[in-house]
Amino acid sequence: MNDQPSVSTHAPEAPGQWDSLDRDPLRQALLDVRREVGRAVVGQDATVTGMLIALLCHGHVLLEGVPGVAKTLLVRSLSAALSLDTKRIQFTPDLMPGDVTGSLVYDSHTSEFSFREGPVFTNILLADEINRTPPKTQASLLEAMEERQVSVDGVSRQLPTPFIVAATQNPVEYEGTYPLPEAQLDRFLLKLTMPLPGREDEIEVIRRHAAGFDPRNLAAAGVRPVAGRAELEQARHAVAAVEIGPEVLAYIVDLVRATRAAPSFQLGVSPRGAAALLNGSRAWAWLSGRTFVTPDDVKALALPCLRHRVALRPEAQMDGVQVDGVLGSILTSVPVPR
Repeated sequence: MNDQPSVSTHAPEAPGQWDSLDRDPLRQALLDVRREVGRAVVGQDATVTGMLIALLCHGHVLLEGVPGVAKTLLVRSLSAALSLDTKRIQFTPDLMPGDVTGSLVYDSHTSEFSFREGPVFTNILLADEINRTPPKTQASLLEAMEERQVSVDGVSRQLPTPFIVAATQNPVEYEGTYPLPEAQLDRFLLKLTMPLPGREDEIEVIRRHAAGFDPRNLAAAGVRPVAGRAELEQARHAVAAVEIGPEVLAYIVDLVRATRAAPSFQLGVSPRGAAALLNGSRAWAWLSGRTFVTPDDVKALALPCLRHRVALRPEAQMDGVQVDGVLGSILTSVPVPR
């Protein structure tokens, strides 16, 4: 039985799977989290893995998928398995920044203003359909995502630890949407695509519903806490201690620089993107049971770490060029260190 994730050297769609038998109790706790999420969500192991990597790296996740592929259920199940708080915001055109961060409210009894926390004060914030709200409200998350705090009326207030944003967007419906600006996209560690389930997975989904599965009742589905803040914090320290050699660091830089030189891209990956790929690769290596990063770890995280940090030229879009296809070509062409 293999101890490592199944890593494809040809641009995998998203973080994949690793073995459920591990001698490290801390790593086993993270494996158990994915097993618990699987009691409620079928066929989305890659997305759960990506969410765990984001938590280990203090990162945020952009989830892209059509309605009905269990984006909300996945976040709620993950929060339950990790004993974390989660709140959901349905982003709409009339949503105001104060509806996200909180606002000052006048108290008639004390004749003073007091701060009422917004839903951003949680561990995992589900920003549902984030591209359906205007840029001003989208921007209200920038400080929270970068600084883990919000500032209202000149006072900065720290957010809980851990804190990540899991934002969703529909890949096919663009009417009435406001595309996320590059500055905000760059603050997401990963962009994960949630595909429609395969035939066997979809049969299992329908079988569960036929048996009375209620997505609003996770306890009845058997999802239980198997790890918590303490285990997550220890795992973060373990990930930070994973070694990465100079040749792998140079490989990450070469990949990023290749995106800037790609003829199909008008915008390449920033240094922040290179750091994201470094951190994600470390988390993947640790989950694989290793204390060092290999080029295959970098390849495994390249697409989800980089795909939202580049922009196609208009003529490339007209020719039907896909971002993942260009990134795949770059992974093939950039020399891999031995």
